[in-house]
Order: sequence, then structure tokens, then C-alpha cells
Amino acid sequence: MKKGLIAIGVIIILIIIVYSSVKGSYNGMVAKDEAVSAAWSQVENVYQRRADLIPNLVNTVKGYAAHERETLEGVIEARAKAISVTIDPSKMDAEAIAKFQQAQDGLSAALGRLIAVAESYPDLKANQNFLDLQAQLEGTENRITVERQKFNETARDYNTYIRSFPRNIFAGMFNFDKRAYFEASAGAEKAPEVKF
Repeated sequence: MKKGLIAIGVIIILIIIVYSSVKGSYNGMVAKDEAVSAAWSQVENVYQRRADLIPNLVNTVKGYAAHERETLEGVIEARAKAISVTIDPSKMDAEAIAKFQQAQDGLSAALGRLIAVAESYPDLKANQNFLDLQAQLEGTENRITVERQKFNETARDYNTYIRSFPRNIFAGMFNFDKRAYFEASAGAEKAPEVKF
């Protein structure tokens, strides 16, 4: 009788230990998964801030460089494409991030052309509204870099957590998948060529 009670007690203790381990791992994975989703939301937030600045910038340039219609329309089209590409954080993979990044790179290129056009107009370059918008845009680009870095750090923390033993077993059981990272755009490793 005593041996039976001891065996039952040991089994109950093992069940409690296993339950606590699974519960702690699962809750940790949920918390880290939510952290990745929150970091992604912040990335989207700063990209949206950039998109929100563009209409004002385009309107300011339009007043000085009305005959640069093709460039202005290119920026507007690139903005529309960039804001139309969204990612569901729960379905985020490398392909989705690459598609998002491609749309954002298109907008960055269009903005670069717009700023280059502005260089041809001394009155525009001296316009305080244009200068303020350009400064805000530069600040937003810095924020984008910071938020992308934070996202990558959060995704790395999550990926490390779910791939560590024994959590990798629970991650597989509960469908916690590895998250993709932001990567540099193709050709980013080459320094731009400057000619005088």
C-alpha cells in the first residue's frame, strides 16, 4: 500500500513538473511571438509616417516644378504601391518581408529622384516648408533603420527561444514557426559611385 502511494506521488510530481515546463515554455513563446508582432507594427508605423509626409512634399515641389510631372507621378504611384503592401504578423515569412521591402525600396528610389529634381530649383531648395519636410523625411528614414534593427533583434530573440531544446519540441507541437529578418537590399553591399 505504501509503495503504491509513493508511486502515485512520484507520478503526480512528474506530471506537475511536465505541466509547469510546457506551460512556462508555451507562455514564453507566446510572449516573444507578441513581441515580434509589436516590433513589426512599429516598423509599419514609421513607414506609414514616411508615406504620410510624401503628399505634402509632392505638393510643395509641384508648386515650383510643375513641369516635372513624370517624377511627381512616379512618387505618388510608388507611395500607393508601398502602402498597399501589408503583412499579417502571424504569417510573416522571408517572401512576405521581401515583397514589403521591394515596395518600400521603390518608394525610396522615387523619393531620391524627387529630391534630385528639387536640387535643380534654387527657390525650392530655399523654401522653408520644403526644408522642414526634407528634414522630417530624413528623420523618418533614421527611425525606419532603428525600428528595422529592433525588429530583427526581437525576431532573433524569438527564433533562438523557440529553437532551443526542449522548447523546440513544444514550438513544433504548438506551431510556433521561425520568423524572417529584414535583410539588406540587393546591391547594398556595393558603395555608390561618385563622379565629379
